[in-house]
Amino acid sequence: MVTEDHSPNSDDVTDAYVAMGEAEARGDWIAAIAAARRIAECYSHDHYRHSAHLRHMHLLTKAGLLDELTELAKTDVHARRSLDKHFYETGRDAELRDRAEHGDEYALYLLVRLLRSRGDQAGARRAVDDIAPTNAYARRLADE
Repeated sequence: MVTEDHSPNSDDVTDAYVAMGEAEARGDWIAAIAAARRIAECYSHDHYRHSAHLRHMHLLTKAGLLDELTELAKTDVHARRSLDKHFYETGRDAELRDRAEHGDEYALYLLVRLLRSRGDQAGARRAVDDIAPTNAYARRLADE
């Protein structure tokens, strides 16, 4: 039985990582994304390919391709987390609230943290009351 070589020294993986690194160094996010896509595999047993998948999500964020990331976030937990993290880091509480209201718990946790970081503990508590009043972890975050 012939198996595909996914070691770090296999040509396709090595070539893709080199291409990603070179493109990132130039600030060419589109080329870096294309290189990542060639080998990216979500939850791959090959950690290089899984790492490429995570890097792909990060590159989409850096490139500002939020529409693509949003579409992927419908089915990909890593895209969802990358998108939520971007909204948190850019202070976009309305987007986090919308995502949380549609069942994204990570968005809820980041929304609560964002509101608390602004000194709005009452707003953090209201968000939990409005979105997920039985979520004990969100309640704990709001009450810290």
